[in-house]
Amino acid sequence: MQQQQRGGIKILKIVLSSYRVVSNSDTMNFGLRMVSEPDQAPIHSITLFVALLCACILIGHLLEKHRWINESITALAIGLCTGTLILLTTQGRSSRILLFDEQLFFIYLLPPIIFNAGFQVKKKQFFRNFMTIMLFGAVGTLISFVIISLGTAQLFKKLDIGFLDTVDYLGLGAIFSATDSVCTLQVLDQEETPLLYSLVFGEGVVNDATSVVLFNAILRFDLSHITSSSAIHLLGNFFYLFGASTALGIAVGLISAYIIKKLYFGRHSTDREVALMILMAYLSYIMAELFNLSGILTVFFCGILMSHYTWHNVSERSRVTTKHAFATMSFISEIFIFLYVGMDALDIEKWKIVSKSPGKSIGVSSILLGLVLVGRAASIFPLSFISNLTKKSQSDKIGFKQQIVIWWAGLMRGAVSMALAYNQFTRSGHTQLPGNAIMITSTITVVLFSTVVFGLLTKPLISFLLPRKHTMLPSDLTNLKLLNLPLLANGQDSESEMNGDHIPRPVSLRMLLTTPSHTVHHFWRKFDDSVMRPVFGGRGFTAHVDGSPPERIIH
Repeated sequence: MQQQQRGGIKILKIVLSSYRVVSNSDTMNFGLRMVSEPDQAPIHSITLFVALLCACILIGHLLEKHRWINESITALAIGLCTGTLILLTTQGRSSRILLFDEQLFFIYLLPPIIFNAGFQVKKKQFFRNFMTIMLFGAVGTLISFVIISLGTAQLFKKLDIGFLDTVDYLGLGAIFSATDSVCTLQVLDQEETPLLYSLVFGEGVVNDATSVVLFNAILRFDLSHITSSSAIHLLGNFFYLFGASTALGIAVGLISAYIIKKLYFGRHSTDREVALMILMAYLSYIMAELFNLSGILTVFFCGILMSHYTWHNVSERSRVTTKHAFATMSFISEIFIFLYVGMDALDIEKWKIVSKSPGKSIGVSSILLGLVLVGRAASIFPLSFISNLTKKSQSDKIGFKQQIVIWWAGLMRGAVSMALAYNQFTRSGHTQLPGNAIMITSTITVVLFSTVVFGLLTKPLISFLLPRKHTMLPSDLTNLKLLNLPLLANGQDSESEMNGDHIPRPVSLRMLLTTPSHTVHHFWRKFDDSVMRPVFGGRGFTAHVDGSPPERIIH
């Protein structure tokens, strides 16, 4: 047994010693740089990393019954264990088998995650609560951004951190405004709490997009001397990026629907159909990056449009294939990110620099974590109060316990914060300056602490605040019925009309403002049925051809 262990350690040492970090001039600007022997080193590193991904999936499946232990925590734990083993076998030289580049995250790993979120979103609930989601995701993120930026600018001075300038403080505000609500979403029951699930899910996606847009807008301007004109210019650029990115995603989604509807690839080749959907989805993200827009917003709304129009234009086999393909790519990307974060947390290069001033590093991490808590509370509770003022029905209002869950869901920090921090404070995955090393290690500390500690406490907290109900109230049954209906009913004006009830149509501006949940959906359904779906296809509007799935045609 000892000989086998020595043999295994020897093999691992050979694998880990077979790669070295090289400069940008030695590479092709690819996200993962791992070169020593041209043929062997990349194969060794990739083999070990793929094996770790398989281990994450297997262990995550075995722990599936414990819903508070999700794939994120599992991947982090395996990454930490692997990093520790690598440190021991390399005698403290390195804990990583791959060198991280933020471009890998933004170009290859993030698009499938965000697109699948838009593709799988419950559109009925998302658009029913769209204004509240935008209030939390956009306005709430801006509030958190301001608090974190101002807080770090004031409190870091007391720690004698003189290496940060205005752009760095604003960058920290954007970095730590990006939330990660995966742990909460895995605990919440979508059928029992459709409103709460929709708000947490929708806010998480809009929040990530807003944080990245803010971060990119900050990098574009010289903010060493902030004036009123530069602040207005920054705000205008933010809204431009938001609007243009959304429009581009909608346009690409509609183009894909029109092409597939007219040519109907599925009659000739399902492979072409699936390939076109995947490539068009990725094209929307790359085009946004090409035009310096927000790829997150673009690919998210492209996913919504493709699920509403394009997906109904393809064959039945293509529907099943694309749905599982998008979910699988998103799943692997999420595991990859958290596995790497766990390994990178033990990177000896950064911790050697930080070890010279451990008190300062602990102070920075504590301040950032405290500002995250305060900024989140300052955005959720006041905005929930404002949102409730606009709600007429008591069932649509956000209760105090639900507000606590929403606040808690946004305390976790994850992959987006890590990628933005690497972008701001490293060069090609390395931290040459002591100040940058402190900021990276502090970001890792906040991400690990919030993901593991807050993540493990999520299930008991939600069980305490929102105990499961064995019997449903009539209002809950109504909400479930609304959730299960499609966003646009085929030929039906509303849910109540399907039951024989009649909703008075707006005859004045006052009625339009007092009953927006009914009238807005009613007018959108009319517009979609008469204009959009006849042109771009969708449920019930796809003409039958040989080899196509049976569709119900609306007359």
